[in-house]
This record gives sequence, structure tokens and C-alpha cells, in this order.
Amino acid sequence: MLPTKNLHVRTLEPIRPPNAVCETLPLAVAAADTVVAGRAAVLRILQRDDPRLLVVVGPCSIHDPTGARDYAARLSALRAELGGELEIVMRVYFEKPRTTLGWKGLINDPHLDGSYEVEEGLHIARRLLLDIANLGVPAATEFLDPIVPQYTADLITWAAIGARTTESQTHREMASGLSMPVGFKNGTNGSLQVAIDAMRAARHPHSFLGVDEQGRTSIVRTTGNPGGHLVLRGGRGGANYGRTSVSGAERRLEEAGLPVVMMVDCSHANSGRVAARQEDVWRGVIQQRVAGTRSLIGLMVESYLEEGSQPFPKAGGELRYGLSITDPCVGWATTERMLRWGAEQMGGASPRS
Repeated sequence: MLPTKNLHVRTLEPIRPPNAVCETLPLAVAAADTVVAGRAAVLRILQRDDPRLLVVVGPCSIHDPTGARDYAARLSALRAELGGELEIVMRVYFEKPRTTLGWKGLINDPHLDGSYEVEEGLHIARRLLLDIANLGVPAATEFLDPIVPQYTADLITWAAIGARTTESQTHREMASGLSMPVGFKNGTNGSLQVAIDAMRAARHPHSFLGVDEQGRTSIVRTTGNPGGHLVLRGGRGGANYGRTSVSGAERRLEEAGLPVVMMVDCSHANSGRVAARQEDVWRGVIQQRVAGTRSLIGLMVESYLEEGSQPFPKAGGELRYGLSITDPCVGWATTERMLRWGAEQMGGASPRS
């Protein structure tokens, strides 16, 4: 009989189940406290019980754990200093969605050489998240592969569902069972409807196929996630963080019966993919917030140690330390200036109730 399955599969390689990896790299009390406190703070901000601004800031994607730890240590100091006005969460993205081809992130290809040592990537990612949590810095990430959360979600304070996957039923179901607040980005074409539909879907219980902590195929039955919210990232038509766009989003959320709160992504279409313009978006949004637009509860910033990005793969040389290999980022000096300015503006805002 002629074969009828796996015709285009080269190999199937078993990896260690989630519980084995988590037992090797366990969540200790200090790291757990960081996660729990961070999630609680984010939920209070989403519910408008905490007047501070949520700030998700960090590299477009993690490619060098050493550089990420360096960044986290610097962010930890600023987080302690500016915590009265800003709830700072580090962007720690391990999965890179691709329109066509390209490097798909540290978990998929941790050695950046096409060897695709995925199991090693999962270990590296979990170890880095533990180190960051032990510094007292909560972590944010985008979940792309629906199996990855079993390996890392206990260390995540805030999660994103990206513009390319917000419309995906798989990701809406996954979000309904996640243990942290989830931001849904508007579609790449600028549509808010896909994100609104995703938020509504994720707030309800679902049953779907997944894997348990032992790696066994299971029926996953969820309760629904009340922490879903909108993230404005612009679209093909341009930016959507201005007052008119924000008012329109407020109206759409209210009509859908959803909490009227949202974050703004300073990068992507809102900045025209020009890193330096993120600061303009940052200032514009905070000025709206200080002027009384309380629906604007947070911002995202793509930031790393050095300004810009570098080509990858890079012919004829080593990668430059602290410089993104995916989207361009603002550098540390700009990041520090932005955060200090934002905290100063928030501190002077009135009323704060």
C-alpha cells in the first residue's frame, strides 16, 4: 500500500515535555513573587484601579541572552526609581512571526545558524526568564506557537497576540486559557474589528486540542480570560494613536460591551517603522493621557542597548553587541530619556483618580 501521511515530513523528533523542562529550571519564590505582583499590577491598571501607566519596553526580539540580561539589569534600576508613575514590564520576545521567510526567533533557532535546536531554545528562554524575574523585572512576550506557553507561561506577566494572529481561532482559544492579561493588536490593515472579535472570543470558555504538562495530547477546557484588551499598532493606512483614532476606538469598544481601555504600540505602523519616531508617538500618547484620556492605560516601545538594527545574517563579521537583528529599536539613552519624561508628566497629571 502506498503511504498517505507525512509525505513532506523529514523527521519527527520527540523533545522533553514541559514538566521535565520546568523541573530542571524551577520557578523559585522570588521569581514567582515578581510574576504574581506584576500580573496584579497590570490588572489593576486595566481596571483603572491603579492610575499608573503600563509600559512594555524592550528588544524587538531576543537574540542574545547576555545582552538581554544587561538590558534587564538597567531596566530594573529604572523600574525601582520610576515605579510611582510607571509599571515597567520588559519585552522579552522569543518568537518572531514572518510574512514569508526569515529567522523565527530564539526558541526556534537559538544558535542563529539554521540548526533549529528547538529544545535547547526552550531551555535558554526559560533560563533567561528566570534570571529576569529574579531581578524583580516582570516579563512580557508574544505567544505564537500554542505549545510554547506550557514551557514558559508561568514566568510571563503580560502577553500579546500579534497583528498576524489576532484573527486566528487557535490563538483566541489559547488566550482564553492564559493566566495573564493579554493584549490583542489590531490587524495589519488597521482593522480594529479583528481585535475586538478576538477579545470577545477570549473572554468566553473554550474546549480545544492541546498538550498537557506531560506533553500528552489533551482536550483543553478553559474558563475564559477577562484580561484581554486592545493594542493600537497602526496599519497600512498609517498611524492610529491620534485623538481621533483613540476616540473611535473608545466608541467601538463601548459598542462591543468591552472595557474601554487600550495600549498604544509606539513602533510598527504608528512610527512608520522608523525607530526614532517612537519617541514622538510616546510623547503624543502621554500628552493625551495627561490631558484626561484615561482609556490610554499603556504603551509599548521597541528598545535595546544600541539604536537601530543590523542586517542578519551578517556577511563577513560578528554581530554587534546590543543591536537588534530584527526591527530597529531606540537605544538605551533614548529609552531612559523617554521613561523619565513620561514619569515626570504622569507625576504632574491632575486629577489622578
